[in-house]
Amino acid sequence: MADFDRPSARQRLSRGEVIPAHPLALTPARKLDERRQRALTRYYLDAGAGGLAVGVHTTQFALREPAVGLYRPVLELAMDTARATDHRPVMIAGVVGKTPQAVAEAQIAVELHYDAGLLSLGAWRQESEIEILAHCRVIAGVIPLFGFYLQPAVGGRALSHRFWREFAEIPNVWAIKIAPFDRYKTGDVVRAVVEAGRADIALYTGNDDNIVADLITPFPVVVGGETVVRWIDGGLLGQWAVWTRSAVDLLRRAKAARANPAHAMDLLRIGAALTAANAAIFDAANGFAGCIPGIHEVLRKQRLLEGTWCLDEREVLSAGQSDEIARVHRSHPELNDDAFVAESLDRWLRP
Repeated sequence: MADFDRPSARQRLSRGEVIPAHPLALTPARKLDERRQRALTRYYLDAGAGGLAVGVHTTQFALREPAVGLYRPVLELAMDTARATDHRPVMIAGVVGKTPQAVAEAQIAVELHYDAGLLSLGAWRQESEIEILAHCRVIAGVIPLFGFYLQPAVGGRALSHRFWREFAEIPNVWAIKIAPFDRYKTGDVVRAVVEAGRADIALYTGNDDNIVADLITPFPVVVGGETVVRWIDGGLLGQWAVWTRSAVDLLRRAKAARANPAHAMDLLRIGAALTAANAAIFDAANGFAGCIPGIHEVLRKQRLLEGTWCLDEREVLSAGQSDEIARVHRSHPELNDDAFVAESLDRWLRP
């Protein structure tokens, strides 16, 4: 049985890992499909993922609604399934809402032995950055923080360099997911962390549209007249909820390319293909309306999920989205891990 310990978890985050954002497996009646939910967890871990993010956007925020009541059961199921394997994943719990809700969710995550909380600030639409930072400090007193810069198109908000500079000074921040889908804002976070002298904060790309470039770019930051080069360590991504075995290989190759830039050109080619795939899967043409059903569609075609159902009946594939996913699958076969999934699917689906 896996031995979960916090120091090891933080060290692994700093090393850089593939962390899929865990989807929610539902039956046709839109109830939790525990068998397939466990199968997804087993798939990610056997694929080589170094962590799991559960209760996040890809898991569907609606699982928190009182009528649904799935936040704790889904976190508990993922943890129980992970503990029954030989893997040692870093377990990240999504934490959302205003301070009372976020504290309650962080406490649940701690009770279930999650390592850190991915802190969404989507509920803080109008408040000042000073108020948001006060909120972050409260949650950091409950659970180690995995900061989250979420793009405005899916519920985030623009945050200043100064915000991230002060956020990086919170002692219990372990990592930051950088997902503004914006190169300028991505640079703001990297610069803020370096200027704060926090080499111990792991940086993770959440820019599903620019994964490879993030992973192989040396970010130079001038501090005190000297240039410090910082890398993005790994990725916590909805895109890595599919084709995860290939994502693990991609991160390995990206790390190797940092030491041998001659390998970067081929990785950039793969990065362009991955961005094209992400556009289809996340439904970029329709403002990301079908991003979660798009992830489900890939997993459905691999038979990991039975269907693309979401808790919100209105959340469905956009017109033509399935055809677009099929097109990129045909055009870029090097991205998928279909053979790996087919080989072990029956084992993952066992009770």
